[in-house]
Amino acid sequence: MSKNEEIQKIPIQQDIWDMVEFVGHIFKDAVETGASDIHIEPLEHFLLIRYRIDGDFFLKNKIHRENISAIITRLKVIAKVKIDENKKPQDGKIVYYYEENKENIDVRFSTFPTKFWEKIVMRILRQNDSLTNLSALGLIDVNVAKVELALKSTYGIMLVAGPTGSGKSTTLFGVLKNFDPLELNISTLEDPIEYNIDFVNQSQVRPDIGYSFADGLRTLLRQDPDVIMVWEIRDKITATLAVEAALTGHLVLSTIHTNSAAATIQRLINMDVEPFLLSSALKMVISQRLWKRLCQDCKAQYPITDYEKRKVEHFLTPILEKQDLENLVFYKWGWCEKCHGTWYKWRLGIHEVLIVEEYLEPMILEKATANEMAKAAIDHGMITIVQDALLKASLGETTVEEALKLI
Repeated sequence: MSKNEEIQKIPIQQDIWDMVEFVGHIFKDAVETGASDIHIEPLEHFLLIRYRIDGDFFLKNKIHRENISAIITRLKVIAKVKIDENKKPQDGKIVYYYEENKENIDVRFSTFPTKFWEKIVMRILRQNDSLTNLSALGLIDVNVAKVELALKSTYGIMLVAGPTGSGKSTTLFGVLKNFDPLELNISTLEDPIEYNIDFVNQSQVRPDIGYSFADGLRTLLRQDPDVIMVWEIRDKITATLAVEAALTGHLVLSTIHTNSAAATIQRLINMDVEPFLLSSALKMVISQRLWKRLCQDCKAQYPITDYEKRKVEHFLTPILEKQDLENLVFYKWGWCEKCHGTWYKWRLGIHEVLIVEEYLEPMILEKATANEMAKAAIDHGMITIVQDALLKASLGETTVEEALKLI
């Protein structure tokens, strides 16, 4: 059944007797179903409510158009944004109290004007104490060792790279939580502040009033910092300031939108960061994706296809002994009630970790291509993101079919 057919089969809910209770139920249901985002989408004849769960959309409800204004107004009230502003986007924050767990859950709120009223998207942000452990981020042992060694440095810049929705912020906070804020002066520049960390100086940038990442970085350098976390490197000025801060004895952590670890270096060079500064400042790049995690309750061994076998051998022969390669076992789904017939539960981090060592410095100075730097990194032991996914497939954490989508 197509999504359009599925939408047509959902009845339109006509009456909402208690708007406060109705909106509260949306949050409660989203939290209990493991949604990461709630989409409130006004259409011509009804309001569509969708959840994003483990990367995929699930249709939840259709509300009669007469209730659209009341629902949007209620959400704006609790997000503390302007009720009468419907021509421009607005951002806000909601704190939802989940009574079952006695837990406050932060919700990032965003409006977007459309042809039919305003669309609202809300990102659910739950604190996760397990992020104090690097292995909880899904890094394999060899990459955990690389990251732990890099974090012993007292200066330099370390980046988490990937597209939107790849879990960069989760990994960034996982790395940050490995530092003791009572032993160090740790400050962050965020947009928005998503997770609260005790004894860390967290600051919300406000470009609309002239307080940008670049402005914050300049100020932080006068605050005697040890570790600085910059939410995202978006432009030349922020990139240059972050590199200069790293070279003056500070450890700088940040994220960047690129598709691979090597492409991150090229991206910074394209931002006009001086290569001779970058080669000295950059210490590590973690490039990542979020992939579907195989349901552990219904997974079962299966023989991979000839095509899959050829691809597995091609990618894993350089890093595994022949006997180990021959003994690999792979898994597929069994469609059980616990994963609701989707075959997967939650998502899995897939990574490649590039440590900037001496062999890369001349390549950075010569502005080598991303492909050339990637090849050199692989020759020096970097496990690529595809290899990482296939290794996790052999551990029953995902499928070969999913891993090969990274090619």
